[in-house]
Amino acid sequence: MNENKPKGRHKLTVDQRESVAITGVLDVISFDEDSVICETDMGVLIMRGSNLHVASLNLESGTLSVFGEIVSINYEEQAVPAGKKAKSMFGKIFR
Repeated sequence: MNENKPKGRHKLTVDQRESVAITGVLDVISFDEDSVICETDMGVLIMRGSNLHVASLNLESGTLSVFGEIVSINYEEQAVPAGKKAKSMFGKIFR
């Protein structure tokens, strides 16, 4: 993660499975009508659904708002805490 990016508390609020407000967003990796993938303070967040629209994005404050039919929200990986090095694939296999 880039040291110049905002660091703050990650929070995810879902309202009626129709809108999502996220804080602690570091970057939006990709988005389309079926998915939104973003990097957060807590790892990569993958949101799937239909008719998804990014209503607002502010990377300076780390906020993202999405509207549409939300089907699932998953985290791909846990963010690496500051000062710690991520384990390689071999490091994970040979603990």
